Amino acid sequence: MAVIGRRMRRVLAERASAIDPSLGAVSYGVLEHLNRSGECRQSELVTALGSEKGAISRAVQQLVDLDLVARVTDPDDGRAHQIAITAEGSTRLQEVVAARRATYAQRLADWTPDEIAGFVAALARYNASLEQTGD
Repeated sequence: MAVIGRRMRRVLAERASAIDPSLGAVSYGVLEHLNRSGECRQSELVTALGSEKGAISRAVQQLVDLDLVARVTDPDDGRAHQIAITAEGSTRLQEVVAARRATYAQRLADWTPDEIAGFVAALARYNASLEQTGD
């Protein structure tokens, strides 16, 4: 598990850097979450990413400064703001995702469809078991 953890941290850092050399893993996580889930309040990002409020605040500000996300008026509360991915943020993230998929396809080129399906099923089962235990 330690090897997987180290590899994940390295991979997230590489993906963040591919979007912008100054980005860190938390900023990348914010960008990815907004792309996947849509705009949300900053407090929701804290909960969704399991990160500290200050780290999320710094990440959002950095992403705003880079025009990768924007603060938009909350439709339910005109006094509040939500964070939304911009077209530029979406484009850069999609470029990283496409490169990541190409890398996975290359690394799995000699796997059979059954091997890939078995791996996906085992990983899904493992992730589900972690969700049940709260890890």
